[in-house]
Amino acid sequence: MSYNEPPNYGSPPPGGGGYGGQPPYGGQPPYGGQPYGGQPTGTSVLAIIGLVTGVLGLIPCLWGCFVFSIAAVILGVLGRNEVRQGKKTGNGLALAAIITGALGIVLSLVVVVLYATGTLDFSGYSDFS
Repeated sequence: MSYNEPPNYGSPPPGGGGYGGQPPYGGQPPYGGQPYGGQPTGTSVLAIIGLVTGVLGLIPCLWGCFVFSIAAVILGVLGRNEVRQGKKTGNGLALAAIITGALGIVLSLVVVVLYATGTLDFSGYSDFS
């Protein structure tokens, strides 16, 4: 460099990064980056639907509410698998779906047994007698 040439202040440091060509502090990605392979993107829809069907399955009726309970258990298991794979959040919702589904199945079985043994009789509830 001669005295007639101005110094080259605009060029970036060699090697990129911070001072002396070192990478940024801690080797962290820039703000907003995914450091460890990505974060879960949201709550599992399967777990939410499983919880809703589980609550519907708790309705103590004889004709068909157990279908909701079975769906709740299945959706809860699928939602829990989704959470365990790290794709979604909502492990508690999925567990609640499994529990409410199982309780609905048990309640439906109790109603069927009580009706079959004659302990529970729906004939007295009719408005058309």
